[in-house]
Amino acid sequence: MLPEKVDFETDEGFGYQARIGLIVLETDQTVEAEMRQIRIPGVDWYHSRIPNDSEVTPSTLTDMKQRLPVAASLLPQEFSFDAIGYCCTSAATLIGEEAVAAAIQGSHPGIPCSNPITAAVASFRALEVKRIAVLTPYTAEVTAPIINFFTGAGLEVKKVASFLEPSDYVVARISEDSVAAGVRDLANSDCEAVFVSCTSLRSFGIVAALEQELGKPIVSSNLAISWHLLRLAGVEDSFNDFSQLFKQQL
Repeated sequence: MLPEKVDFETDEGFGYQARIGLIVLETDQTVEAEMRQIRIPGVDWYHSRIPNDSEVTPSTLTDMKQRLPVAASLLPQEFSFDAIGYCCTSAATLIGEEAVAAAIQGSHPGIPCSNPITAAVASFRALEVKRIAVLTPYTAEVTAPIINFFTGAGLEVKKVASFLEPSDYVVARISEDSVAAGVRDLANSDCEAVFVSCTSLRSFGIVAALEQELGKPIVSSNLAISWHLLRLAGVEDSFNDFSQLFKQQL
């Protein structure tokens, strides 16, 4: 028996306000879970995974440079993305902002792109702070380029602390209480804001309470890139209960 044709209409579907693409590490357990907490009508997030080594070293991070164009191409051009982000703070720092953007725009010409380290600098400029403290999960050799990047961008890094954990699988299991304790210690320095580096570190559940407690903005990699991509996509919604950052415009 053949089916009868049923008439239908189409509408704008999901992402009618903005479609945002994310290139997420194969080992990442945090980005997608935290982005799902950002609920804006008509805004949707689409993910592509990029192969990576679970041990975070300068060599394994820069190895992703050659894989980035393929991962970007798996985000369909037909979706007409409004912004695309590469979700690895340390790799973006080592590969370089321009190389990351070129790898993405090879498949998506003209689409605004970001990464967590670029987004973090934009965040601090929007918050009008220049003195920061930095919490990372990385080894010293992976942490150093992050600090150098911020210094080169005109920020003054007052204090640095790290969990010194090379495994991305372990980093994703570091508790939010541990992250909060690290932030509290850093906030005692002469800084105006604290940056929690690494898209695998969880922070969405603690930032609002920490900001109220400490009286300083707390910016994580995932907060920074989600905010930056939304603003690049023309989404101006404010999330006052998320963080101070989400009150800011570019």
